Amino acid sequence: MTIQRHDTQARMSRAVIHNGAAYLCGQVAGPEARQGDITEQTHSTLARVDGLLEEIGSDREHLLSATIYLKNGEDFAAMNAVWDAWVPQGHAPARTCIIAPMPADELKVEVTVTAAVKGR
Repeated sequence: MTIQRHDTQARMSRAVIHNGAAYLCGQVAGPEARQGDITEQTHSTLARVDGLLEEIGSDREHLLSATIYLKNGEDFAAMNAVWDAWVPQGHAPARTCIIAPMPADELKVEVTVTAAVKGR
């Protein structure tokens, strides 16, 4: 059984790959977008998901599941508008959306995904 850990730190790894599936840690908006609205933060967060998927040999067409954490339920429709444009048609993952506290006050959204690693 091989487990690969990507960018491991004291508290977590940014991604863990096992049996052809990649488990990504929660992604939030980058520093440039943290003061933005839910649309800007969602775009930034999903761009960071894209970057991490690319680093580990996957992409959004290989998404298996996603958990989206929203600070405010009123942001659901605006977040979904960005999400719907981001997910390739026919490749929607299993998904859960939860209203939850964020790790920093300015954050409005966090996304965690599991994806198949291409070629495995």
